Order: sequence, then C-alpha cells, then structure tokens
Amino acid sequence: MTMIPRSPDRSALEQEQFLKILSREEALARFEAALFPRELRTETRKLAAALGVALAEDVTAPIDVPPFDRSNVDGFAVRSADLATAGEGAPVRLALNGETIHCGTAPILQVAAGTATTIATGGPLPRGADAVVMVEHTQPAGQDAIDIRRAVSPGQFVSYAGSDIARGEALLRAGTIIGSREIGMLAACGIAEVSVARRPRVAVISTGDELVQPGEVLAPAEIYDTNGAIVAAAIDENGGEAVFVGAIPDDEARLEAAMRNALADADMLVLSGGTSKGAGDLSHRIIGRLGAPGIIAHGVALKPGKPLCLAVCDGKPVVILPGFPTSAMFTFHDMIVPVLRRMAGLPPRSDAKVNATVPVRIASELGRTEFVMVSLVQGREGLIAYPSGKGSGAITSFAQADGFLRIDALADQMPAGTVTEVTLFTPHVRVPDLVIVGSHCTGLDLVTAQLAHAGLTVRSIAVGSLGGLAAAKRGECDLAPIHLFDDRSETYNTPYLVEGLELIAGWRRMQGIVFRKGDKRFEGLGAKDAVAAALADPACIMVNRNQGAGTRILIDRLLRGARPEGYWNQPRSHNAVAAAVAQHRADWGMTIAPVAHAVGLGFIPLAEEHYDFALVSARKQRPAVQAFLDALGSNEVRASLARAGFRPA
Repeated sequence: MTMIPRSPDRSALEQEQFLKILSREEALARFEAALFPRELRTETRKLAAALGVALAEDVTAPIDVPPFDRSNVDGFAVRSADLATAGEGAPVRLALNGETIHCGTAPILQVAAGTATTIATGGPLPRGADAVVMVEHTQPAGQDAIDIRRAVSPGQFVSYAGSDIARGEALLRAGTIIGSREIGMLAACGIAEVSVARRPRVAVISTGDELVQPGEVLAPAEIYDTNGAIVAAAIDENGGEAVFVGAIPDDEARLEAAMRNALADADMLVLSGGTSKGAGDLSHRIIGRLGAPGIIAHGVALKPGKPLCLAVCDGKPVVILPGFPTSAMFTFHDMIVPVLRRMAGLPPRSDAKVNATVPVRIASELGRTEFVMVSLVQGREGLIAYPSGKGSGAITSFAQADGFLRIDALADQMPAGTVTEVTLFTPHVRVPDLVIVGSHCTGLDLVTAQLAHAGLTVRSIAVGSLGGLAAAKRGECDLAPIHLFDDRSETYNTPYLVEGLELIAGWRRMQGIVFRKGDKRFEGLGAKDAVAAALADPACIMVNRNQGAGTRILIDRLLRGARPEGYWNQPRSHNAVAAAVAQHRADWGMTIAPVAHAVGLGFIPLAEEHYDFALVSARKQRPAVQAFLDALGSNEVRASLARAGFRPA
C-alpha cells in the first residue's frame, strides 16, 4: 500500500491515464469469463477434517434414518386399540410381556392384544405395537401388569423408519458448506468420508516502502500494513486458504520475483497498492510479463475502488486492490469474493431477513418456553416461517432449518398469521428461489438437481398433497406436488384445483402392495386378491399411511371399510412402509415401485397414479419456476426419471 510522496525523479515521469473505465458489471463479467468454466479441484476428507469446506458432489442417503421404528420415550410399547376406552376413572390393565427392549436390542416377542412390552428411549418398536405410553402415565399392577388411565393415538411417541432421512433422499447438495449439523447428518447415514472442494491457496502481498508489520516499531513516515492482515482474513472467511507472503518494497525486480514465486505455489494472487497508474506504481506493469491474457480490467466505476486491477495469468486470477484499506475491502467483497467462493465450490454470499409470518397454528405447552425451528420461504407479503421440526431425535430438523422462533412460557400456542422474530442460525441465510410444498417423491430430487447445479436454491417441504394444496391457495409456495384421486370423475388431481392454480403434468408412478418375497399369502396374486388374503388371516399385519396422503385414499378404497391388524400404524412416507415390511414388523402395505425394488420386496402393481404439480399461476413467470418447468421437460430429466422407475407424463 503506497501512500507516501514519490521522489522527485519518479514524479517527473509521465503518469499514464486509465485507458477505459469499465462498469462494475462489465468488469466482473470479463473477469469471470476469463476464469470460468474451470474444473473444480477436489479432495477426499474424513468427516473430522471436513468442517468448513464445501461438498464437491451431491450426497444421497444410503439408508433410512432411523433405520427402524423406534420409541421416543421410556415407557411401554402398546396397541393403541387396547387403550381406546382408557380414562382416569376407567383404567385399562395390560399384561407385561417377558422382555425389555433397550437400545440395540432386537425385539423377539409380539405385542398381542391386552399386552405391553417395556421399552427404553431409542428401542426398536416390536411387532404388533403401534404406539408407546410414557412410564409416567402408568401405574404398576403387580409384577407382571400395568394400569393405564389415558388413551393413546397410533404413532404416539414413535419415530418411524425413514421419518428423518429416507433412503435415496438427496441428503446434501454440492456446494453445501459442511458445518457441525451437516457432519451429524452424514454420520447418521454411516458416511465416513466425503468429496469436497479443495480450498484455493491465495497468496497475499502488500506493496510499499512505507509498510511495517504489526508489532514492529514505526519510523517516521511509516504505517502499519493493515491490508495484509485484513485481506488474508477475508480470504479465509470466504473459502480460501490465505498465504501471506509479506510486504514488498517498491522495487520492481524484487516485486516481480515475489509475484512469480507466489503464483507458482498458489491458485490466486491478491496484492494491495501499486495499482494506480503513477510512475511509482509497479504491480500492474509486471502483470503483463506473468502470463496470458494478462490485465482484464484496470479501472472500474466504483466509489471507492476505481483503481482496481483484474487480471488472469495462465489461468490464475491476479488482483491488485487499491491501497487504502476501505477501498481495498470494498472492492474485495464486491468483486473478488464471488470469484473466490466459486473457485472454492461455495454458494454466493447472501443475507436474510429476521421477521416472518407463521402460516399455521403452532401448539405449545404451558409453563415452558418453546423454541420452534423454522424454514423460511417468501410469501405474498413477506417471509413465511414454516415449522420444520420432525421430532426431538431428528437430525435434519436442526440441519435444514434457517433459524428458530420463541413461544413464551405463558402461551399455549402461536396463532396462524402471527408475525414473529426468527433468530437465524447463520448470518447468510438465503431465501430459497423456489418453494415446493406438498407430497414428496424421490423423483422430485431428479428435477431439482438441475436447479441446484445452476445455483438456484430449492426448498421442499413435505406436508402431503392436501397440505400442499392449502399452502398453494395461501400463496406460500410456487408448486404443490399432489397425487389425489377423485372417485366421482375417476381422474387424478384436476378436480382438486381452484381458481389461481393450474396443473402441471409430472410423472406416473406405480402404486402397489409390498410384501416379503416368498410369502405364499401374496405370491402370484393380484392386488385385490392379495388384500383379501391378508384380511382372511388374522395374523397378517399391515402398515398403513397417514391421513391426507394420496396413498391412504387408495388403501381405504381397497379395504372397503375393513380395519385389519396394523391399520392404525400410519407412517408418513413410502420408505417407512417398505422398512416396516422388510423388517417383519408388518407383512404388507402400499408403496411405490421404486421404493419397493430398492429394498428387495415383492411388489404387486395396483394403479399407476399421477404425480403432478399444482402451480400458483401468479408465480408462473418467476425465473426459478421457469427453470423448474424447463428441467421437468428436458430429455435429461425425463431419462433420469425413467431410469428410476417412473414414467414421465
């Protein structure tokens, strides 16, 4: 950073003038065009060494998390139907089975009618049980029985297999900065190492006779080198690995040697000072000798920051920042950070707001201050905060949320429509470009992958088809994936649309009955006959789906009012249904063909359902929506869907 008057002989030399002042946009466009596209340099790191770097590739979950239905509390695994009449004045007595299920203990005994099994937090749910009663809500009745004075709901205190992370789900996208939450997600899936973007080495040189390093004694007319420290720190903050070379005096030979050595060992070179076109400013004169194409822009219409010099020497960016610290940092963050982060495989920096509207009522417990994690999306009049919790044991609740809101201890709820303060987990949360709320399908990841790779952020919130339609009507999303069959018209989805929504055809996926291969009750039968066989066998346990799911509508039509064993076991995903059957906790259920085949189950086709999208018409022209529609119709995505077992519409 050269800030002292030049000697008379230098001042006498003719000062060159800036040949052309470029706009900020043109200078940045020229700089990026000279550098990109370029291959991202990657390396493989163990999880313990991956903190703070960016993923180089998408990561897909290899297993369901949790891998089995498990208890969320210490208590007793029960059949909810046994407790339907339980109350304070009418306790129900259940006989205890002769086993206790701990974490890591595989259940042996089935929970039959009128019985319960002692289970610890995290223990796998035994066959026959569909809920857990907290130990605090029971009373011993001798050594072999308990009394229960309250009814329970199916699924109470149960985390279903795949309810946190589903096998085959896009776990993390390329470009995601790995923090402690991401490491937790990877570890939960058994992933020990990941491919990450190698942090680019950035050499930092300060220039000027007047510079002294902090800690040394200042002589007259000397100043401390501020830029060296602040530029190096900013590089580290934005994905680079800063290597401070030092402060080089205004000696052309010494400076050129330092610049050549730095470029030979680094991926990028950043200097400060010596960029004005005065006689004593040397840096820009040397660049032309270091490699092609050389200077891209010298002089940018910025205030402060006009003297900024951008160059590329044999594929490596070289930047000369203005000497004054304020100018140096303004131009660095505005012009250099986007390039550095791109080289480091990181997404662009962005900010987020902190006030948001809650779209749904959030129940709370009186007497306890509650913190609810939320995902932020853009609504009609500002940010919308969607509660994103999946249960206390869910890793993704914390990792995928943008922040949290607080419900006071004296309140039993936060009403829908409340404008509240959201505390962000990071200062750089980016409001998603595209919001999808509704039914989830693994095929959806194949479409949104193109958007993610193009730098668009996509937020997908799985609330079921009916929940997605409600969100679309309120204008809280761009698209609502739905697969709802209308009995009257015998058509999918179209009858459920209202004014302001239009249907976008997605793909077809085969729904059917799943069972364990070799089960003679189902082998060789059609779907209707298979269900009849299951209903005829009292020992045959089913696994259902949650109310509001399109799959549940198909199941209820097949059952025609029957309520077989396992009917009230209602997980919220296709993966959980497959896991229940594969792990012998149920004998049959309904899911989609790709999920059934992924876990090696037998599959009896029932109906090819239409997985389509209710598009909010007012949002149709948004760039991210158009990008989604383009991806959906592309040959590449259609081929990917077909390979995954879906039939593009």
